[in-house]
Amino acid sequence: QVQLVESGGGLVQAGGSLRLSCVVSGSIFSFNDMGWYRQAPGKQRELVAHITRGGSTNYADSVKGRFTISRDNAKNTVYLQMDSLKPEDTAVYYCNAALFIGPKGNYWGQGTQVTVSS
Repeated sequence: QVQLVESGGGLVQAGGSLRLSCVVSGSIFSFNDMGWYRQAPGKQRELVAHITRGGSTNYADSVKGRFTISRDNAKNTVYLQMDSLKPEDTAVYYCNAALFIGPKGNYWGQGTQVTVSS
């Protein structure tokens, strides 16, 4: 069974930093593409950052230069380093795994709340 467990959310002042982590079990992690999404109240879920199996990354325009996605295949973990946080970054952040072998498909974590105060 594939499971994704996020951690690292919380309350931070504008300009501060947080690092989110997502540990994946039940898959061959190095073969997954991984992503971070977020959903603010009343808005659709949106892609924040994505990293492929090969390590290529892409970011939403709104977070470029402030957020960094990375992965540690030895720890089955993907990270999202968030710097220079803004109140508009407030949302529930979800980890996503796209599996290409084994139990193929898209899988989601339970989400972690990030709140940025002004």
